[in-house]
Amino acid sequence: MPQSPRAALCPVAVEEPAPDPYAYPQPGRRGDRGLALSLTLPGDPRSAAIGRNAVTASLHAYGLTPYAWPAALAVGELIGVTSAMTPAQELYVSARHRDDALRLVVWDQHPRHSEPVAVTVCEERRRSALWLLAAVVHDWGGEWGVCNALQPHEGTKSWVHLPR
Repeated sequence: MPQSPRAALCPVAVEEPAPDPYAYPQPGRRGDRGLALSLTLPGDPRSAAIGRNAVTASLHAYGLTPYAWPAALAVGELIGVTSAMTPAQELYVSARHRDDALRLVVWDQHPRHSEPVAVTVCEERRRSALWLLAAVVHDWGGEWGVCNALQPHEGTKSWVHLPR
């Protein structure tokens, strides 16, 4: 797993150890279940910056700094695409760290299409818009996907799973 953006972009880059300006100890309380962040944002492209900042700050606070770069990119890409697909509607963003892996979810209110052709075209457009996300998640050995929200909710759920 690359430790820096430079090493993630260039396979021959030399990792240069640098002090972590956000080095916080892992919370040591008993019963601490790890990072659990949820927020609702407006369906606006400017929300991507808010989501990136909230997730990055939470990761630093929980001592999960190695996830900061891919998580910030993933959340920004997911929010950017979902806000374009459902403008002016609320988006739900979630970040959870469990079992040594980070899971990010962005849920939007994009309705399910009734025609199979429309379903296929819509899914292909969403996936092709997330090409950068796909590349970074693949590089980190993770997974990502898009699916329908479970009942009773309507909409679309986009998710990313990044192992340590």
